[in-house]
Amino acid sequence: MKIPKLKIGVHEVEFPIIQGGMGVGVSLSGLASSVTKCGGIGVISGASIGFLSEDFRKNPHLSNINMLKKEISKARDVIRDGVVGVNLMVAQTDYENLVKASLEAGADIIFSGAGLPLNLPKLKQLYPENKTALVPIISSPRAAKIICKKWIRYNLLPDAFVLEGPKAGGHLGYSLEELKEGKIDIIGLLKQTKEAISPYEAEYGKKIPVIVAGGVYSGEDIANMIKNGASGVQMATRFVTTDECDASIKFKEEYIRAKKQDIVFIKSPVGLPGRAIRNKFLELVEKGEKMPVKCPYHCIKTCNPKKAPYCISLALINAQKGDLDNGFAFAGENAYRATKIIRVKELFDELIGDFLKAK
Repeated sequence: MKIPKLKIGVHEVEFPIIQGGMGVGVSLSGLASSVTKCGGIGVISGASIGFLSEDFRKNPHLSNINMLKKEISKARDVIRDGVVGVNLMVAQTDYENLVKASLEAGADIIFSGAGLPLNLPKLKQLYPENKTALVPIISSPRAAKIICKKWIRYNLLPDAFVLEGPKAGGHLGYSLEELKEGKIDIIGLLKQTKEAISPYEAEYGKKIPVIVAGGVYSGEDIANMIKNGASGVQMATRFVTTDECDASIKFKEEYIRAKKQDIVFIKSPVGLPGRAIRNKFLELVEKGEKMPVKCPYHCIKTCNPKKAPYCISLALINAQKGDLDNGFAFAGENAYRATKIIRVKELFDELIGDFLKAK
């Protein structure tokens, strides 16, 4: 089976592999540029990215904007002509300013989820010469249809969709009950999503690629998604255990330490279920022993500090730095399969080799 190229808007890459954006600080310019150099699409996460700045506690929102621009610039300096994307959450309190910062800094693609990015076209219109592609991250065909219907008011359709299934890591767009039942079929959702957007493709003469995310781990998995109609895949978990991943070595070792039973669902302070690696911090949270003193960052619209059992930004910052006693690692369903830390190039060689062998 021949591996296809992936085109999103005016941007085309050799391999249909997108490295999923992982906050907080897990996918920055280091990982993103390495993925891009290998022929995929590297993605920088904008979630609380300002923690890298000394001024973060004093002015978190301005720090986020400045550091996002800096990381995009750093990636661009390394890869020059490659495709660099950013991942921004609609639920972020500084979402619109981060979108503008990404457009100003020349990000090639904006991937946007954790809510429906209904005003994304309006923000892009502020930069009429910009060629940044806009890609919503969705969990259902209904969401794809709503976005298309809203965006055509701006004479625009998404350049692609990322359809994130229930096996992904981090915050998930499904109820906890749906996740525990385990009955959601990503192939079925893919076909339904393509059917939902086909009338818009036909009417406006534009192909909208659908990229599948969540649980895609091997080259064989990629081949299976392509055979079933996906234009590409988004993978995050696989890239954590690489040398170039921007998280600390202790964070990466959490994945290698994890057993299958350690990959669990959690209730996040932001009001969404998530998938993470069980550790002592999460066990204490489950017992009600972790409580925040105050909200230092005001990062997520849906987070109520008065009711939150802990500050999720602080927990994820701690984990990224290697302090797993005071934080935890988000992870996809297959995180326990990691056995060693390898180079991004080695991972690409493995994925592409297995893809070509797939029947």
